Amino acid sequence: MRVTAPRSKDRLVIGSTTVSQEVAEQSAVGEVMVRSLIRSQLRLALVVTAGFVAALLICWMAVRWVPAFAEWRILGIPAPWLMLGAGVYPIIGASAWLYVRAATRNEDRYRGLVDCK
Repeated sequence: MRVTAPRSKDRLVIGSTTVSQEVAEQSAVGEVMVRSLIRSQLRLALVVTAGFVAALLICWMAVRWVPAFAEWRILGIPAPWLMLGAGVYPIIGASAWLYVRAATRNEDRYRGLVDCK
């Protein structure tokens, strides 16, 4: 007895769908990948926001509960005014820089997963 494969021009290809095709076709796998990216970006945004708020609270607590700090003057301007008025901007800049850097890394990882075959 001899067993042979049927002769047909159509080939049976198993697992030939790439992740990028799954995402483009919005299949279940593609939806999971996109939801994963969205969750990681949301988690990152919440962590950066929490860090920013914590830094602002530390500045506020220094002004509120350190009486010696309230008496300092820099060029005739009270130190608490300078810290809360101008010192907040470096915190904003650092938070934004860290967020953009980490968000880009998340997107690169996602792109690496999607482009892999």
